[in-house]
Amino acid sequence: MNHRGVEFTVAKTAIPGIWQWQFRVGEQVKTGKTETKIDLLAIRRVQLRIDRELKRSARRPEPAG
Repeated sequence: MNHRGVEFTVAKTAIPGIWQWQFRVGEQVKTGKTETKIDLLAIRRVQLRIDRELKRSARRPEPAG
């Protein structure tokens, strides 16, 4: 899936109601889990996390070099 130009994955785990997610912003790979029975809610939570990371990376100054 794609959100704001960031590719991400959301997948069910063996435990019911637990979703595993992953995305990359720049060189950083972010992974985690979220708990919900609704697949669209799991996706939305990852999209919100991506928004936070994009905002955080936009505030960070670029390294000189």
